Amino acid sequence: MERRSVLITGGAGFIGTNIARRYLAEDQPVHILDNLSRAGVEQNVAELRQCYPGRVEFTRADVRDRNAVEKAVRGSRFVYHLAAQVAVTTSLEDPVHDLGTNLVGTLHVLEAIRNSPEPPGLLFTSTNKVYGRLGAITLREKSTRHEPADSALARRGADERQPLEFLSPYGCSKGSADQYVLEYARSYGLQAVVFRMSCIYGPYQLGSEDQGWVAHFLRQGLKGEPITIYGDGKQVRDLLFVEDLVDVMRLVQKNISLVCGEAFNVGGGPENSSSLVELINRIRLLTGNPIEVQRGPERLADQRWFVADTAKIRNRVSWSPKTNISEGLRRLQSWYAERPSLYEQPAVQVA
Repeated sequence: MERRSVLITGGAGFIGTNIARRYLAEDQPVHILDNLSRAGVEQNVAELRQCYPGRVEFTRADVRDRNAVEKAVRGSRFVYHLAAQVAVTTSLEDPVHDLGTNLVGTLHVLEAIRNSPEPPGLLFTSTNKVYGRLGAITLREKSTRHEPADSALARRGADERQPLEFLSPYGCSKGSADQYVLEYARSYGLQAVVFRMSCIYGPYQLGSEDQGWVAHFLRQGLKGEPITIYGDGKQVRDLLFVEDLVDVMRLVQKNISLVCGEAFNVGGGPENSSSLVELINRIRLLTGNPIEVQRGPERLADQRWFVADTAKIRNRVSWSPKTNISEGLRRLQSWYAERPSLYEQPAVQVA
């Protein structure tokens, strides 16, 4: 009997490629559904097929194509739904496209699973943007970062009990999709889980000013080109290396019956937090290059602080990040060093 594949929507992108490589290395078949709308991601599919011949099925399709989604889901044993419009700025420019991809596309995936003869489990990648600007948290400004005035909150991060606040079209579309996934788990018994993710970085990420800022900053630093930051640069995020993300995704897939119907904050946690200016200083030391910093106005709906409290997911599946920021940046730098042609390419959005 032919083995059922793991389906990864948006699987030609950064996170999807890393998930695919993990399964393929274990001789498990993978099905990638991607519309290849992001420049350069077709190279990821080609590399996967070259490294793992006969184990990669690829469908060039958009998640807004309901028939294509239904066909892909029908032969799958688990679905990672990553396909999305990923940038707040793009959502402001074209909210209709943002809605169609992020919300309607997710509904197509949910309906396909609900109507499948053998419904696969689902892991949906949401975002910390569903919490909006965390207006209930009072922040204090320090020399290089913003942080909560409540020292206990600063030590542990924000948990899943934070009020939801959907700001920007992107926040609305991803937040609505987030809630639909949880509701389909409640109403229809789907084995579905939501990851509200902080900043993920690592190999196969090119990044841009709009999305994937860690990789974008490092790439600019390696090229010796200026970095533009918007606002005061003291905005703080927790950073999670992509291999640590794949670790926890695999644990959830293996334990889906124990965690289905729940949302989890997933990130590097307080021990892997950094402001923009702090990360630029790290990159200066790592590359040995002086980096010019240019300034722009603060962006709409930009959180001044978000650090994930990951205690819930850590306790449920016995997971914790293994890669600190310094090691993660070194590993991403090494990946770039093996691909010097990337230095000459314009930045692209790779989710």
